[in-house]
Amino acid sequence: MTDLTLAPDTDARQLPGDLAVWIFIFAELAVFGIMFIGFAVARSLDPATFHAGREVLHPWIGLLNTAALITASYLVATAVHQLRDRRSGAHWRLWCAIAVSGIYTVGKLYEYVNLYSQGYNLSTDTFFMFYFFLTFFHFMHVILGQVVLVVLAVKVGNGDYDGSDMNGMESGASYWHMVDLVWLVLFPMIYVLA
Repeated sequence: MTDLTLAPDTDARQLPGDLAVWIFIFAELAVFGIMFIGFAVARSLDPATFHAGREVLHPWIGLLNTAALITASYLVATAVHQLRDRRSGAHWRLWCAIAVSGIYTVGKLYEYVNLYSQGYNLSTDTFFMFYFFLTFFHFMHVILGQVVLVVLAVKVGNGDYDGSDMNGMESGASYWHMVDLVWLVLFPMIYVLA
């Protein structure tokens, strides 16, 4: 008689990083999703205001910010792979990701200062209420993501993360990719479709 016990599947795919981080990511995505729905409903009720508001924005800065966040995410993803394969240079990719993401930070601050100097703020109209609230909420997530990337870069550089346990690195990278994903929805929603 043959033994029919099944061996555990060691190649089964799992979520990268810690489950608690994924619960946090899904909660954050739910909050952004609710705000996106609110934006869409408000836009459908007052399309002229949203169109006029979009005309004031700087789409080239938005596009530059998009390119910066996508590039930073690429660098983070390749840093994860380098660390997993135990190749050197992962911490430099993380520092480069932080530097490139700084383009977003500077671009967004420039945009806020420029709009405020022209008299636009949260109370201007419904479009700018959503614009400032959504983009600033995302901006705070980018700042937190940059702090996470700094911690990861320091830990990898110090040898605390060496590829034997990828939980911390994958958790931080997953959070960063969530921040990037949200911007990939925000950018067309605000700068193109409004």
